Amino acid sequence: MGSAKAKLAPVKNVRTADIVIPDRLYFRIGEVAKLCHLPAYVLRFWETEFPNLAPKKSSKGQRLYRKGDVENVLRIKKLLYEEGFTIAGARQHLKSAMKPQKAQNALPFIVANGNFGDLKKLRVELQQVRELLSKKR
Repeated sequence: MGSAKAKLAPVKNVRTADIVIPDRLYFRIGEVAKLCHLPAYVLRFWETEFPNLAPKKSSKGQRLYRKGDVENVLRIKKLLYEEGFTIAGARQHLKSAMKPQKAQNALPFIVANGNFGDLKKLRVELQQVRELLSKKR
């Protein structure tokens, strides 16, 4: 009798917050699958669905996951299995989380009580600087 490997079904009762990632440089797909309680075929499928999940490949073609890749796998697993996102929704959520938030900042100065004297003085000084710079050309 040959020893057939049992297929590993996604374990939903293991919370992603409980998983500790060892401090190593690279992980193979089997190690990531065991660590994250996911089958390897799920990881390979997620590579096609999530652009931010792209492990490097060794010269022999083995997938080499870095710690950041494993963190991405856990983030995806949490979105799909714990928070109930669809694949498209999780992809969109990760995409928006990667974008820096653009917030409009307030003006660096405030004109109080209609006091425009300081602004006029600033304008004159800026014009003088512009004249000095244009003379040097």
